[in-house]
Amino acid sequence: LLLFLTEYAEFLHCKGKKFTDFDEVRQEIEVETDRVTGMNKGISSVPINLRVYSPHVLSLTLIDLPGITKVPVGDQPPDIEQQIRDMIMQFISRENCLILAVTPANTDLANSDALKLAKEVDPQGLRTIGVITKLDLMDEGTDAREVLENKLLPLRRGYIGVVNRSQKDIDGKKDIKAALLAERKFFLSHPSYRHMADRMGTPYLQKVLNQQLTNHIRDTLPAFRSKLQSQLLSIEHEVEVYKNFRPEDPTRKTKALLQMVQQFSVDFEKRIEGSGDQVDTLELSGGAKINRIFHERFPFELVKMEFNEKELRREISYAIKNIHGIRQVLPCLFTPDMAFEAIVKKQIVKLKGPCLKSVDLVMQELINTVKKCTKKLATYPRLCEETERIVAGYIREREEKTKDQV
Repeated sequence: LLLFLTEYAEFLHCKGKKFTDFDEVRQEIEVETDRVTGMNKGISSVPINLRVYSPHVLSLTLIDLPGITKVPVGDQPPDIEQQIRDMIMQFISRENCLILAVTPANTDLANSDALKLAKEVDPQGLRTIGVITKLDLMDEGTDAREVLENKLLPLRRGYIGVVNRSQKDIDGKKDIKAALLAERKFFLSHPSYRHMADRMGTPYLQKVLNQQLTNHIRDTLPAFRSKLQSQLLSIEHEVEVYKNFRPEDPTRKTKALLQMVQQFSVDFEKRIEGSGDQVDTLELSGGAKINRIFHERFPFELVKMEFNEKELRREISYAIKNIHGIRQVLPCLFTPDMAFEAIVKKQIVKLKGPCLKSVDLVMQELINTVKKCTKKLATYPRLCEETERIVAGYIREREEKTKDQV
């Protein structure tokens, strides 16, 4: 009972160690952050897990995400903004979580990164709660009344204003109880907020979050339960298949081999058709590259061919005259068939080079595609090697037949 009444915290990376001094908790967070990200403002997507036990707080799971950094500093990478954005989207895209969009009161709400990201994944505002901070730092004569009354940029779940401790308060060891009293006094004494003071502040935010999260869980639980049951049935079906499994059974090995070969065939077909589950954003490959060879590279090779119209006309004239022999060549509407075929065949022969070159390029891309597909078989080197050898051999055989046809 004494342990339950005492507030304490535990870190996942310090299992078994209980922190009762929350200044030590803050220091441990700073130390662990420096250990994971370095000493010069680096970032990491690895979370620091902290669990707080207290009889004075409600049950909530909070994920504190970083704000968007526009310009990299210290050891931060050049694409720091995109990295942080991807990290945030990874969490807020989950349908079973609420989004706490925190925005300072002394900035333009229309430029809020938090609200912008929330709107991307929650356009209807079903999971978004607005939080306005730094109300005590607004310029004299200004306030955030319209925002807090949900009139300026309305959210379905509205906004809640809070006043947190300043860095000076933290350095001065101002405790949480004193900070909450100061926050309460601020809202009760401010002329623009006193009429809504009972709907402002950190304690009210805790209460709303707990209530909203409970409601959200209740709303999403049926679909979540249905999904779990579906997954459970699927897993049970898979387990049933292997219930009488014997590692030495050759039929099992044959079945596994056929499944892997079949999967290779599906992957190869998808890469050629362009319907694969992974899209390469760095270069053209598979069917797209083959399509480019046919529609761009081959026509380009044809355009590069030298064509002498004067020479061609002379050849046509000689061909027609040679067909007539000693007979007089009279003007006629149609070119003699033999002359036409002789000229056309000679021109078609010139296409052989570009055609063979295109065949080589297509076959090389097919072999590259085979190598990419066999990467999934890397766990079985012999199977990977044999699959690549057999399929590549078949492709080269088709290449020779194609060249013979050309």
